[in-house]
Amino acid sequence: MSDSLPRRLKKLFLLKDFSKRHGLLTKLGEALSLRYLFDNWMSLLVKYILSKMGFKTRLYAKINGCISEVSPDIFSRLLSWSWGGRIKSVRCVNGKILLNDIAVDDLNNIISDPIKLSQVFGWRYDETYNCRIKQGIRFRNMRESIIAIFEFGEYADINVKNKVVIDVGAFVGDSAIFFALNGAKMVIAIEPHPQAFLELCDNIKLNSLEKTIIPINAGLSSKPCLIDPGNIGIEVAYTTYFECKDREGTVPVITLKELARDFHIDDSAILKMDCEGCEYDIILKDYEHVRIFEEIIFEYHEYMTKISIKLLLNKLSKDFTCKIHKKDGFGLVKCTKK
Repeated sequence: MSDSLPRRLKKLFLLKDFSKRHGLLTKLGEALSLRYLFDNWMSLLVKYILSKMGFKTRLYAKINGCISEVSPDIFSRLLSWSWGGRIKSVRCVNGKILLNDIAVDDLNNIISDPIKLSQVFGWRYDETYNCRIKQGIRFRNMRESIIAIFEFGEYADINVKNKVVIDVGAFVGDSAIFFALNGAKMVIAIEPHPQAFLELCDNIKLNSLEKTIIPINAGLSSKPCLIDPGNIGIEVAYTTYFECKDREGTVPVITLKELARDFHIDDSAILKMDCEGCEYDIILKDYEHVRIFEEIIFEYHEYMTKISIKLLLNKLSKDFTCKIHKKDGFGLVKCTKK
């Protein structure tokens, strides 16, 4: 594990910067919470820190006789979940690892199994309504986006109380329901994919939010057109950008101008966009209506160039103060009217 002094110092400064950005007290709390999860928590923590510094290390967690290799990414998530109170126990029973008493085959695959992960976080199957439920919140099917919003707090710091929210790319209603349950006066949920839209409407009814959430089966663009979702399944619908077609298409595309007119949108409204690329078209080509909103939240992905992000931020900087919250593979941009 030899390294030159200059490189070591550079890595130490990077680690210092990492701790500063994430909050030293929070990281310390996360580290101390490990002692309730793993028998070898101290050595795991040291190896994790070394991995963040660029050293090649392997993390083997010891849990009551079980030994399981965990990736640095999963270890970091377990740190956060434990400190946040989502993971209260990790046990080994008959060679099986149990998170919150839920058997997990492989810790490294837990993040890619939304049903198993939801069970770990306390969601259960409700036979009466044939859905997943937690604290009275119901969804027909468990999706990754539901966990991101309701467990990881993707939109937790957005104040929607008594405000109108236009939710572009509403998918199965996860964000729309979150906004409604957090006090939004009205949520206009726009989703172009037919199957996702049906599930969106179903989830609205399951939560008795028909009076608050208005579902619209459409896309959003800077100009009216048509799109054709084709045979794209719901599992990949929320990561797919549907291009405008002038004549051929099965689903209409509407504009912010139409929405502002039909729903009397004023400057206290919030615009949330997660439409896999339509954000660029709307912000750059229909800024006249974008600037109406008090707050704008949208996602950008790694496959979109930094130049495009700069173009959007330059455009928005005329009227908004924006912050980028980077996550795994994408970022969330939050802009507030100056």
